Amino acid sequence: MRYVHPRNFLFDQVPVSLQQVVPTVLSTAYKAVRRIVSDEPIFQTTSARQNLGRMMSWSVDRGFEQAIENGALPFDYSWEDFDRPTGKFLAIRPSHSVVTISLTSTPTKQPRTVVFREQAKRLNCQLDWVDMQDEDHEITGLPHILLLHGYWNDGFAHLAIPRADCNYDFSYRTENLFNLPHASSEAGPPPEGPDGDFDAIELLKEDIDRWRKDQ
Repeated sequence: MRYVHPRNFLFDQVPVSLQQVVPTVLSTAYKAVRRIVSDEPIFQTTSARQNLGRMMSWSVDRGFEQAIENGALPFDYSWEDFDRPTGKFLAIRPSHSVVTISLTSTPTKQPRTVVFREQAKRLNCQLDWVDMQDEDHEITGLPHILLLHGYWNDGFAHLAIPRADCNYDFSYRTENLFNLPHASSEAGPPPEGPDGDFDAIELLKEDIDRWRKDQ
């Protein structure tokens, strides 16, 4: 199977026109939390302020639910169980991948290890193959894309494909999506190898489709 550049796969799954939706969804979600916090005295307590990340995550999850439901993001979504019965997480579903959301203060490295992320990123070995590799790789699931975003004053968001072989690096990470309209390098065409990458992406997607039929 031919090598698939992680950047090209990410842009196939979430094109620039849809990446531009992300900052709008996040900004709206942040404003909703600010409004609730300013209107409700209970959120002025120190303990509440130290745990506003949970509220921000809820607001962001709801924002992406709505963006999918109203067609701004033409994806599907589902709520998946954590490995332990402690709740659910939002799984955004482009055509051949799964996007999960992580609130983080350090977007340059993978978020802390939890079971569902560890299991999901192992599937990204499908995007870590060396160029011109001849041996076949078995498709065992959908590649995993992370949506990393900060707290309301941080002003950053990135889409990233976590490397399958380590707990800190990415195979590819976009520039800050809040700066996307001015990031001409991100808006340009994907880089191509000697034969281009389109056919390799389509072959990978066909293999994923065959895997789906077998499930």
